This record gives sequence, C-alpha cells and structure tokens, in this order.
Amino acid sequence: MADKPIRADKATAVAELTESFRNAGATVLTEYRGLTVSQLTQLRRSLGKETSYTVAKNTLAKRAATEAGISGLDELFTGPTALTFVSGDVVEAAKGLRDFAKANPKLVIKGGVFEGKAISAAEVTKLADLESREVLLAKLAGAMKGNLSKAAALFQAPLSKAARAAAALADKREKEGAEAA
Repeated sequence: MADKPIRADKATAVAELTESFRNAGATVLTEYRGLTVSQLTQLRRSLGKETSYTVAKNTLAKRAATEAGISGLDELFTGPTALTFVSGDVVEAAKGLRDFAKANPKLVIKGGVFEGKAISAAEVTKLADLESREVLLAKLAGAMKGNLSKAAALFQAPLSKAARAAAALADKREKEGAEAA
C-alpha cells in the first residue's frame, strides 16, 4: 500500500481504529452482508458492554491494522467488513458471534487477531468452544481446594498415627501394671 496522504476525517478514523486494535484483547472480522440494521443492533447488544462491533471501510481498517503492528489480515479485508473489538472475555465474545452466526447465517466470521497474532475463522470457533474464564477459574479453585485437603490429610496422618501409637502404648502399660499388681 502506498503511503499517500489521507484526508483529515479518514486520518481520524484510522487513528481510532488503530487505538481499538491496540487496546483490544482480540479482534474478530466478520462479513455482515444481508443483515438488517435491527439484526446488527441485536448482535451489538448480545456481545455486551466490553465488546464493540464496528463497521469500517476495508482500506482504513487495513491501514489501522498495519499501524497497530498487526499482519496477516490483508486477505480478510474484502467485502463488507465489521470489526469486533473485544476488551473483556474473549471466549464469551467468540461464543456470542458463533451463536449469532448460527441463528443468522448471513453473518460470516472471517478470522481475527488474538494475542497479537492473526487467527482463522476455525480458530475463532475453537475459542468459542472453550469454557468461559469464570468456569475455568472455578474448576481451578476446586482442583486446588481438593489438593490442599489431600495435603492437609497427608500432613496430619503422621500426627494422628503417633497419637494412636502413644495411646496404645499407654493402654499396654496400664494393662501390664494391672497384671503385675
């Protein structure tokens, strides 16, 4: 792409998109051809407050991605393109897009960016198949709690064993003392 000067309004749009690319935990590119305004509004609402769904001109979005240091997306900037900038839970946003695309086949997930690297549409779907961050954290906490309980029982076992041995020894001495007398 030649570095020709662009108009001030377009430069502002590129700067905003560049900032969004840099601040997002992930970005998913979709084609929205054939969706109504009400369907797009429904999609925006379903994605939540930490995710923005922005329709952008391909040339401006491509320039913004380049300025943000992201490569590997050029072939995705064809046809009507919308950018989903995810600031919150990437898995939840991917699930929202996948579920909306199932209900509205005109929404096509093209691919995106995750942790600074370009990903395919199939990889976006794999992200959607993961469990949410909260569920994974709950499972981790449960596993840690179980392991801590096992560790506590393991550390406590020698003490209780020693206590039982001391009690048995005391009983034995008592019996021996009673027999001797």
